[in-house]
Amino acid sequence: MNRFCLALILLLATPFAAAAEEDEMMGFIVDDTISHIGHEFYYAFSERLRATSPMDFNLVVRERPSARWGSLVTVEYQQRLVYRRFLPPNTVELKEEASDAADWVRGQIVKRKLEALLQDTTDLERDEL
Repeated sequence: MNRFCLALILLLATPFAAAAEEDEMMGFIVDDTISHIGHEFYYAFSERLRATSPMDFNLVVRERPSARWGSLVTVEYQQRLVYRRFLPPNTVELKEEASDAADWVRGQIVKRKLEALLQDTTDLERDEL
């Protein structure tokens, strides 16, 4: 009877553990831009990123427009800043800037994932560091 109960508990717990891992959806690039330049940057950035790498992460592209300096565009990965750049209001080579930004961000994400794998967590868990 005890073996049956233990087997039943293990069978019922297995789908919930798998569902917990699948709860987080990946591959989103959230557009939090405001101006026309910001939207164009976002579209070129996301197009390049989706074309060159598998999307097993989520990003947020934010913009803070300024009349004097242009637009400050930032990209966040896991709520941490990965990329920041001012785009002037008369940006001609916006697609090239967005393409370079996508390559840079992809490299930084790979670097952060590698650092997380190599991090020594014998005393503390990853979220406690």
